[in-house]
Amino acid sequence: MATPEQMIRGGIATMPRPEVLVRGGDERPGGWLSWLATTDHKRIGIMYLFATFIFFLLGGVEALLMRLQLATSGNTLIDAQTYNGLISMHGTTMIFLFIVPVLAGFGNYFVPLMIGARDMAFPRLNALSFWLLLFGGIAFYASLFFEPPTAGWTSYAPLSDDAYLPDGGIDAWIFLIHLTGLSSLIGAFNFVATIHNMRARGMGWGRMPIFVWTILIYSYLLILALPSIAAAVTMLLTDRHFGTAFFDITGGGDPMLWQHLFWFFGHPEVYIMILPAFGMISEILPVFARKPIFGYQAIVAATAGIAFLGMLVWAHHMFTTPTATVVLAFFMISSFAIAVPTGIKIFNWLATLWRGSIMMKTPLYFAAGFLGTFVIGGISGVILAIFPVDWQLHDTYFVVAHLHYVLFGGSVFAIFAGLYYWFPKMSGRLMSEGLGKVSFWLMFIGFNMTFLVQHSLGMSGMPRRVYDYPEGVGWDGMNLFSTIGSFLLGIGVMVTVVNVIRSLRSGRRAGNDPWKGNTLEWFTQSPPPENNFDVVPRVRSVEPMKDIRREVQTGTREPAGTVAQPVA
Repeated sequence: MATPEQMIRGGIATMPRPEVLVRGGDERPGGWLSWLATTDHKRIGIMYLFATFIFFLLGGVEALLMRLQLATSGNTLIDAQTYNGLISMHGTTMIFLFIVPVLAGFGNYFVPLMIGARDMAFPRLNALSFWLLLFGGIAFYASLFFEPPTAGWTSYAPLSDDAYLPDGGIDAWIFLIHLTGLSSLIGAFNFVATIHNMRARGMGWGRMPIFVWTILIYSYLLILALPSIAAAVTMLLTDRHFGTAFFDITGGGDPMLWQHLFWFFGHPEVYIMILPAFGMISEILPVFARKPIFGYQAIVAATAGIAFLGMLVWAHHMFTTPTATVVLAFFMISSFAIAVPTGIKIFNWLATLWRGSIMMKTPLYFAAGFLGTFVIGGISGVILAIFPVDWQLHDTYFVVAHLHYVLFGGSVFAIFAGLYYWFPKMSGRLMSEGLGKVSFWLMFIGFNMTFLVQHSLGMSGMPRRVYDYPEGVGWDGMNLFSTIGSFLLGIGVMVTVVNVIRSLRSGRRAGNDPWKGNTLEWFTQSPPPENNFDVVPRVRSVEPMKDIRREVQTGTREPAGTVAQPVA
């Protein structure tokens, strides 16, 4: 019989017991064709991650081309029409084809493992949600072969109407929104059903991993917000091709209707893109601080509070429209209110790190980078929430800087932290710490070089969505500095791509629980078998893996039948 120390070194899943805890090996048939028809949530999660990171790289190339054009004044590298197309493709790709679905990819892979389930509630619908996403992305990028959209990622009416842009690029954008929206809606219902009904015995609402909480709230936000954008793009499609005039003022329509419908979806979308990233940070920090998360209940309550308030502030994107001052004041105060639950999260994360036994691994580097950059984005957001200030800064590069500090400094840094954290579980191998830290520093320095100076550009009056600017207004130096930073950022991303490929081929074996994690995904093998678990341990706290390790180390054993439960 192995000693407790040998059990821990070998991984909890190898503990000698009369019952089989985890089925060894993965007996799925090999070959790429098996991936096309798979309904395994882990394979679907990997396909989500692979597809969305391809779109991320495409969006990054589009961004670098824009930065090359803006490096100097009077540049003729890219003409105005092509630049407008790059802006539209880049923004749409990063939001609809990367950040939202990549979070669904992590959710697909890890939510069932974290709650002790064998799969998602509706495996076939889960597969459908991925294929709808992929087909939407293909339909959108097919517009490159005729005419890409040039109305920006928001496609404001009447600019997106057929009278202004009769080409098919806007139609491709509409198809993308419909297909990816349907994908997200199906996935959201699947997450809700899975989390509500398939948790392991003992995993009440107060013991559920915070990442699972954030995926649940993310799903509810999608269900509430997506019908608005679906209605908007349907009306736009009928305006363009069937003679209606929902947004055409000459036919009795109202372009303001588009903005209300779009931003009623668009601002909750910001929290759809950030809340699961918050969940990742809440899982990573306790593991590498060797402390329990500080204020579990407060973090969960703050997540719900952010989601609720996020549904009330859509018109702060419309401060420059003709709106009554009392309405502007309501949306300004609502926007300020979101800073309160967000601040609770920030202070709880810092308290988690405070006086912890810090392990300086790559996931923690990216998580710490997230904390710093997201706070800057949050502060600039509070500044923009003051509507007289927004009147001056709206449609300037200050808004571009704010958006990227929230979505790249926030979501993307957290996504990279999650990638480095969970890669050993998905692949069975560890990524290189050296390459990981090089990637972090290149990305962190490059990101701040790119976007920090853009606050100053915006304050000095540089408008966004311009492909050129006059010489002698003092913008050349900052734009060149920003362009150099963007290439450092791109190199940092590519270092992680190399790290992933290299580690898949020859990375060091990870074992089942290389980080000494807190949640149930670390109980099973790396990578997990097809059925995840034959028997799931009973959950007795918010950190079930600590409980299991404690039992092994102390040699205690609960009465037969209470340690684990068979999976139905």
